[in-house]
Amino acid sequence: MSAPRYAYIISKNLDPVFALFIGGSAAVVRINRDEKEKGKTTEQTMESLKRRLGKATGLSS
Repeated sequence: MSAPRYAYIISKNLDPVFALFIGGSAAVVRINRDEKEKGKTTEQTMESLKRRLGKATGLSS
């Protein structure tokens, strides 16, 4: 006898949003941990992230 299979974790529409949130959170945690190993503070890491996002989206000067 096998366990019932569920089609969705939350709902059909919210599962992709949930996946993006979990993936994004995991990326931020890993980047922060890697930067701390290099001796940078969380504030320095956030400034670097803002600069990179600005360049990637074309919003920085």
